[in-house]
Amino acid sequence: MVRGGVFVTADPAAGGRVAGGYFVQSVARALSVIRSFTAERRRQTLAEVARETELDRATARRLLLTLVDLGYVSSDGGHFELTPRVLELGYSYLSGMSLPEVAQPHLQALTRELNETAALAVLDGDEIVYLALATSSRLATVKINIGTRFDAHTTSMGRVLLAGLPEDELDERLGRLHLQRRTDRTVRDSQALRAEIDKARAQGWALVDSELEEGLRGAAVPVRDRAGRVIAAANVSVHAGRTTPELVERDYIPVILRTARLIEADLIAAG
Repeated sequence: MVRGGVFVTADPAAGGRVAGGYFVQSVARALSVIRSFTAERRRQTLAEVARETELDRATARRLLLTLVDLGYVSSDGGHFELTPRVLELGYSYLSGMSLPEVAQPHLQALTRELNETAALAVLDGDEIVYLALATSSRLATVKINIGTRFDAHTTSMGRVLLAGLPEDELDERLGRLHLQRRTDRTVRDSQALRAEIDKARAQGWALVDSELEEGLRGAAVPVRDRAGRVIAAANVSVHAGRTTPELVERDYIPVILRTARLIEADLIAAG
């Protein structure tokens, strides 16, 4: 049909969307073949691919064999599956992304899963700086924006970032650090703070309860680069009245750790 002077067509391989006269149907169909492979359908027969893509068997076969020749699909004669080379398709996009851009979608997924505010921060001097944020309406006591700074020793992200420092640098920082009081529960003794930092390093996460703000509980994990260096921290902040430290450790920490691993994987892909 003609719409606005441009020939358009609707094709199932394009997800039913209307496309312009520039539309290359074979490209759309090849991508539909790639997208037909999922975690549940890692290996498929020709008939299964044809059914999932709504393509006839002859077309599906030609596309699969083309993808085999290009190295994106492998075949044992009866089944087909994707190869690691398909990762190249997303590499160009990831390679131009910054740390906040890489982290943001994962933080948003974390917020949707836990219905709590999630964030990413880095260490700048004796403070943490928020680089990415996914907010929940359930957290309104503390005003946080991109660029917000807090004393590192009062936060869960600050504890895991300090734990990632070399021993000599950590000793130097703690020796000159002014432990500002935020609440009655803020750690103000350097030896007690060092013990909390050592604990965070040993267990791989930190939990800070009402030290930054009364009634605010934060749980954080480190985000590392490909060399294993701590470059950022990801956390979730919750109202203390809605949970307990034990529940945070059981229900929240594993999800935050998983999120950090996903961020790290994308950072590695981004180079």
